[in-house]
Amino acid sequence: MSAAWGRDQLGEDEAAALACLAARVRELAEAALLTGIGAAEAATVADEVRSLTARLETERRDDPPFAAPSADRVDRQLGSPVSGHLNPLAPPVDLEVTADGIVRGEFTLGPLYEGPPSYAHGGVSAMVLDQALGMAALATGTPGMTANLELRYRRPTPLAVPLLVEAKASHVEGRKVFASGTIAAPDGRVTVEATAMFVMPQRFVTSRYRPAENGPGTPP
Repeated sequence: MSAAWGRDQLGEDEAAALACLAARVRELAEAALLTGIGAAEAATVADEVRSLTARLETERRDDPPFAAPSADRVDRQLGSPVSGHLNPLAPPVDLEVTADGIVRGEFTLGPLYEGPPSYAHGGVSAMVLDQALGMAALATGTPGMTANLELRYRRPTPLAVPLLVEAKASHVEGRKVFASGTIAAPDGRVTVEATAMFVMPQRFVTSRYRPAENGPGTPP
């Protein structure tokens, strides 16, 4: 069992196999959204999917698992709806933290995330920025929960093109971390800007989280 939240920790082989499964389910979800096969065939496929779901449920965890600890991985939540490769609902967004604390990730949003025609739903942009900003807070060694998130939508965020999200913490005040970030289109123009404040719950201050030696904070 993982020391983080009492969740299962997955080894690399199992995590890779489940990530592949989640990727195929993402493809299935998009195909289901865009299919034109008709009612009868859709009903047949639905029965087949129900059968596969039953196979997966023969062994079921109580909670989403975590990734095993590593020196270069900050985000261990494999079930995150933003960056979790095991979560079929996630795009997913691969986020990395640079040596100077900048969180950066490239990602593409497909039709499952559409708001206005051909553009991303504003709530999806907010979710991606919340995740990146939270990881920037985590990189300071003072992680916390979102207390405030403010967004400015500069222009529509396009679907089906590579997008870039970046975030960085500006300063820490006790249990509070302040961060800002952006999403940019391929032409470099910012589509969404965000600022946030994260607060570490008091009950976590003493031992739940601690900064890694010479590196970002990670759950023990």
